Amino acid sequence: MVRIRLRRMGAKKKPFYRIVVADQRSPRDGRFIENIGTYDPLTDPPTVNVKTERAGHWLRVGAQPSEAVARLLKKTGITDESGKLKEIEADAAEATPAEPEAA
Repeated sequence: MVRIRLRRMGAKKKPFYRIVVADQRSPRDGRFIENIGTYDPLTDPPTVNVKTERAGHWLRVGAQPSEAVARLLKKTGITDESGKLKEIEADAAEATPAEPEAA
């Protein structure tokens, strides 16, 4: 299964994380598929940078976010409270077929 999770970077006692898409079986700091953002917990407030279109793509194709990444995506506004993409709800409303016009 493909997961969206944090990869720890930075020095000892100074954590810095990359938000990556990786296979569930890969080690935490090991091989990954794509880097989609960063998270710096040491700044006040913590800094989160996410490539929204790439995160949305991976969520649409079935990647599961870890608990920490799910919280970050919710804070940045990419997902709603239930964990679903906000874009999908807007796209579903647009995708409904329009009523045929009366002739």
